[in-house]
Amino acid sequence: MTSPDAADLDVPGGPGFRQIRWDAPLARHAEELALGWLAEDLGHECDWTSVGLVAAEATCRPRVVARRSGVIAGLPAAAVVATVADRRLIFEPRVADGTAVAAGSEVAVLAGPTRSVLAAERVVLNLLGRLSGIATATRRLVDAVAGTRCRVYDTRKTVPGWRLLDKYATRVGGGWNHRLGLYDAILVKDNHLAALAAAGLEPAEAVRRARTFLDRTFPPPRAAAMVVEIEIDTPEQLGAVLEAGPDIVLLDNMGADALAGCVALRDRIAPRVLLEASGGIRPDTAAMIARSGVDRISTGWPAHDAAWLDLALDYS
Repeated sequence: MTSPDAADLDVPGGPGFRQIRWDAPLARHAEELALGWLAEDLGHECDWTSVGLVAAEATCRPRVVARRSGVIAGLPAAAVVATVADRRLIFEPRVADGTAVAAGSEVAVLAGPTRSVLAAERVVLNLLGRLSGIATATRRLVDAVAGTRCRVYDTRKTVPGWRLLDKYATRVGGGWNHRLGLYDAILVKDNHLAALAAAGLEPAEAVRRARTFLDRTFPPPRAAAMVVEIEIDTPEQLGAVLEAGPDIVLLDNMGADALAGCVALRDRIAPRVLLEASGGIRPDTAAMIARSGVDRISTGWPAHDAAWLDLALDYS
């Protein structure tokens, strides 16, 4: 894995997380996934209902319509699905990804042979529904922390195989991508610390060991670009950890007062270290947490708990 360009990071010029955008590699990834999605619905045969009832020469031009208001995401991926299903299909977006639409809005048109439209319909709608649901939920969080310096980040709590698309939807909704996987950051979590504690090592020592490991293992610029983050669950752990020099400290399941105290301590002794809050963050708690002064919040809520956006293919 090569180092990302500075423009692809959330902290250009320093250690940061790679940010997902729609590009050729993501389009190829969506194409690979689409083959499996369509095979799941069609098996190794076909849509026998359409073959039995719809003339082979029939064509149609139905609209993708939002049944509820929300933020649209996944239109480029839906176009990929249409092409994989049948190269004669034409997927025409009527809005751009990231657009907030009202209930009843026309989002796109799917035109071409009717049999192929019907074969692709559910996969297209499932894709758009999930990604738009993530984008809509992310936008709610972003709106909740507006007026603070806090950014909203996602997590690795994604559907297996869908991670890049789930994280793309986070960006469409106005949020930011945390690490993509175990391979592109050092993040010392509670279970790492439990394993180290069995050997008598404190959290601060984990940070120092991580720095030494990166310097010995990776040549520049990757060693300098890889984030070193550590999770703590009590404010008492923070001072020693800050002195060890992490890039980010993850403050897990702390209340607003404890978070504010951590921010004050960080500002005094290590102002360049970023503080990230996590644990049970939803729209009704995000604003309070952001006002504590933390730099970022990370939450898997949009990807694993928020509702899909209801979309339908309207033939009328």
